[in-house]
Parts: sequence; structure tokens; C-alpha cells
Amino acid sequence: MTLSPGKLPIGRQIFSDIIQKNMIYVDKTAILADLISGDPLVRFLSRPRRFGKSLTVSTLEAVFSGQKELFKGLAIEERLDEECFAPRPVIKLDLSLVHAGLGVEGLRKDLAELTDPLAVRLGVSQSVEDDPYSKKVSFNKTLVNLIEVCAKNSGRPVAVLIDEYDKPDLSFMRRSAEMEDAREVLRDYYTQLKAAEKDISLIFVTGISKFSRRGIFSVFNNVFDISIMPEFGAICGFTQQELESDFPGHIEETAQALRISPTELLDKMRDYYDGFCFDGVTRVYNPFSILQFFKVKKFDNFWFESGTSLYLAQYLRDKRLTVEQFRGLAVDREFARNPGEMDKATPESFLYQAGYLSLRPGNDPDSFTLDYPNREVLKSMSRLLLENIFGSLEKIRFLIRDLTLAFKSRDPAGVIQVFQEVLAPIPYDDYVAANRKTFESLNKVDYGEFLYRAVLLSFLDLIGLTP
Repeated sequence: MTLSPGKLPIGRQIFSDIIQKNMIYVDKTAILADLISGDPLVRFLSRPRRFGKSLTVSTLEAVFSGQKELFKGLAIEERLDEECFAPRPVIKLDLSLVHAGLGVEGLRKDLAELTDPLAVRLGVSQSVEDDPYSKKVSFNKTLVNLIEVCAKNSGRPVAVLIDEYDKPDLSFMRRSAEMEDAREVLRDYYTQLKAAEKDISLIFVTGISKFSRRGIFSVFNNVFDISIMPEFGAICGFTQQELESDFPGHIEETAQALRISPTELLDKMRDYYDGFCFDGVTRVYNPFSILQFFKVKKFDNFWFESGTSLYLAQYLRDKRLTVEQFRGLAVDREFARNPGEMDKATPESFLYQAGYLSLRPGNDPDSFTLDYPNREVLKSMSRLLLENIFGSLEKIRFLIRDLTLAFKSRDPAGVIQVFQEVLAPIPYDDYVAANRKTFESLNKVDYGEFLYRAVLLSFLDLIGLTP
């Protein structure tokens, strides 16, 4: 019997939209119930782009807005009558709408406009004001007043949901001259939340990066970071069990399209897309890649290619990074929790926060190792490295073609010839100078040998010959 595949929520980030249009919703509400019923005022979740952070925020908004009808049949339904889930005012701040294009002045304007619709409805003035003494522009108490009015009118404290809190900061990474001024504006804005603390029941914050002691972390003394806690390891992304239980129709349909069995398909999907891990234990699939894969029924690098690959390629080129040098790199729990600001981060910290490196179990409970989450990311990183070295994607395609043919025809001389062509253009001295320190701390063999091996392995990654 062919199963009905169900509607894929591609590009959907609004919980009510997914439920009302009968799209597939992977039920995360049991985890969200544990999050809501906790004690800390400020809770923070870090996840890479396109991992469902905005959908998580939207689901919390629906809970606190009292939209019980949306949760019928979901895990949280039986708990919605508890006091901690009672309806209350919600102030949602979507900082993905804030841009760096107009500089610091534009940042102030965008921040002031985040709550415009709610402020207009409640008659709260929205403005910023000049400080004649510091010669800086600071926010007045607009957000404080808005929270106070909401709490007073409802008789209940307010839930504040901040999505993509670091989007403005990341946007200013390429405008270094303005970055510190931009951060000062953000700290000034977040300070209003501290001032309104008595009228707030919960502040939930999402972002890609962890700016220690920056932005919201410099405002609040105690931020409860759930990012690497095992009980929240699957709050975003699809586990293997969720993939198989929530998408059986799509698995069957895609297996038929690719002319393989469902079991073979799941094995291939596990190799290509599974493996993101944020707590060292729980492995998840990126939702964006899975939904796109079921739509087009073709293995491709959907998540990776949806990001800023040009910026990443330039970053790898500037740092003279290889792909292999980060695999198996030992890190401790403090690194996983607090890897540092991305604009000043080490390469492994930058790649880890951006999602290109994932946690794996270490030698003890307080340690981890780093690796690429899956074949999608490994192949994509390998391609960027080779493009940096050869400067031409067309040249890489020819070499991959020749190497594939040589392996298929069992031609050792042909394999060696292609390997020689691969190794010839490597800018050896540049890579040695840039990476000697990192390399020597991780490996005990000659760097030149490692560099050549790393480039060859990247070629083998692209043609699928590495485990």
C-alpha cells in the first residue's frame, strides 16, 4: 500500500500556518514544554542557520498566545492548562529584519521599528534620543514602557521572544569600523529588558553564535544556555526516529523514484545528511536539506549551498585552511559552550558556530572532538578548498572525471598521473606558514605530507571514495 506523503512545509516558519494548512509538523512540543516550565528567566539557544529556530519561536508564541486549538494531538496539549502555559502578552523581536546596509543609524531605526505595530496599538511612543554628554544616540524607555503597558493591561507578565539576536552583529562583521558602535547600540537596546525584568516571565533568545559578554550576555547576569544540554539536543532538526515516523510516505515515494528500497534510501540519507550534533550525543538531520531532498528526490548539497558560500570560500582562502586539519580536533566543554566572538574566533570556532563542524564524543564526559557532520558538508568544504587552490571549477571537473575513469578501469598509472596533476599547483609555502601551529598541535607527522594527503582526500571526497 502506498502511503500518502503529506504536504512538506518548505520555507514555512510560522507554526499556525503549518498546522492550519495540514502540513507535516515534527512534534517538538514535549521539549518546548520542558523549556517553558523551567525556572531561569533568560534561556538561550544557539543553532546554525536554517535549523528551525524561527519555527521554535513561532511555536512558543502560539503557546503563550493561548492558541490551544493548534496543539490538538501534540505532546504539549495535555499540559496547556498548567499555570506556566497560561496565555500572556508576547513581544516578539525578529532581529533578522535588522540590516547593516544603512550603518549604525539604520540599525537604530530598524530596532526602534521592531515593535511598531504593537506600540501603535497600545499608544506607546517609539523613538530614540540623543545623549548630549556622551554624544551617542541611545534608546529611551520605549520597550520598557511597552512591556509595562502589556503586563498592566493583561494582569500577567510578558513573554519576550528574540529571534536571531546576533543577525545585526554578524551583518557588521564586514563593516569593522562600525562594529563596536553597533554593539553599543545593541547593548543599549537590550538594557531595556533588564529594566523591565519585573514584568517579564520569560525571555527566550535564539542565534547562530555565542557572543560571550556581548549584547544580551552583558545585560543579564544569568543566561541559561540550553544549546549543548542533552535534554534539548533535538529541539531543532529531525532525529532518525522522527524522519522515519513522520515522513513514511515521502520515504516510500522517493525510494521508488530512485529505484532503490526504502532501507537503502535511509542508509544513503543517513550517510549524506545525518550527523549534526550539538550536545555530543544526539544526531539530527538539517530540516532544510531533508525537505528539499524529498521535494526534488535527488542527493544534493541543499543546506550548504543555501548559505554564504562566497564568504566561506574567501575565509578558507585567507586562512589557508585545509579540510582535514579539523577532523578529530579535541575540544573541551567550555569551547563547546563558549567558543568566542565569531569576528575574532579561531577557524575551528568559526566553523563550529556556523554549523560546518559538529561535536562528536571525546575521551571523557567533559570533552568532545570536532568533525564534519555528514557527506553533504564534507563534499562541499572539499570543493571550496579545491576551488581555492585551482581557481577553476572546470579544471576540477576534468580532474574528477579523469580520476574516476582511472579508478573504474583499474589503471594505477592513470591514478598516479591525475594525483600528480592535483598536487602540482598547491601553494605549499603559503599553507605551511598559515597552518603550522594548528597542525603541529593536532598531528605528529610532517606537515607537507599531511597537506598533500589532505588535498588528495578532498578529491576522493568529491567522488565518494572516502568512508
